[in-house]
Amino acid sequence: MSQTLDLAFFHLLAEKGSLAATARDLGVTPPAVSKRLSALEARLGIRLVNRTTRSMSLTAEGEMYFSHAERILTQINEVEQLVSSCRATPKGLIRVNAILGFGRRYIGPALAAFHTRYPEVKVQLELSDHPLDLATHGFDLAIRIGNLPDAAFHARKIAANRRLLCASSLYLEKHGTPTRLADLQNHSCIFLRQNEATYGVWNFNHGGRTQNVKVHGALSCNDGEVALNWALEGYGILQRSEWDLARYVRSGRLKVVLEDYTEQADIYAVYPQQLHLSARVRSLIDFLVERFSNINAMGEDSGHPED
Repeated sequence: MSQTLDLAFFHLLAEKGSLAATARDLGVTPPAVSKRLSALEARLGIRLVNRTTRSMSLTAEGEMYFSHAERILTQINEVEQLVSSCRATPKGLIRVNAILGFGRRYIGPALAAFHTRYPEVKVQLELSDHPLDLATHGFDLAIRIGNLPDAAFHARKIAANRRLLCASSLYLEKHGTPTRLADLQNHSCIFLRQNEATYGVWNFNHGGRTQNVKVHGALSCNDGEVALNWALEGYGILQRSEWDLARYVRSGRLKVVLEDYTEQADIYAVYPQQLHLSARVRSLIDFLVERFSNINAMGEDSGHPED
């Protein structure tokens, strides 16, 4: 019980940002707050706050303690709501991980719209160039493209997606357009180095069969925007998700080649297995499914502009 009270105390202190403001909220004196903080730090054996007579700031350990305190207090609130059979309006903290390109263009705006609908929900989005482990990093939800995760997690499809081959007119006019997979051996290919995919091997679904093709090229990067810009500037052929290519294909800046050879790479919301999925996370997943059902990646958006 005392540990829960310590979490609530420190969460309040971090949010208020000063001993005096915390003291006013608790109805005690600033020295009493300082004494309680010192006792907490002594129990943990670590300094949580850097404090002077005029200001205070959280240490790295304090930031970590605050982040976990917020999550734990939210979970306690959810348990109480569950026990009392309350159907609560979504509220509390959701930590989300997504890869850079899709996260920047689609998930960021979607989360802002979700907060507008449910203003009591706090959202922390962490973008990365490769998927981060949910359990290790404490994420409530992750957006994944392509292969499903292992059985330790649940996944719900939020949008259909394919990886397509594309190139600019500039490149195709200079080097020709491939008409069969074997032609890729004679072209410069741009590689996106993400996840654990085998470098230089592209996978395709064609006629119900999976084909793997070894391709060659001088340019590779772990950032999708850089790779996409190389393709736009005529440096080679790129394999990329249709969600990323859509606006460039519609404008004519990129052309899809070998259209019959694609790789299925649907987009999923992934979350840890739990007996009860929290109201806020369940609401967010439903919101994403609804939102992306209104977007046709290679056609015109119906309701949610890209920019």
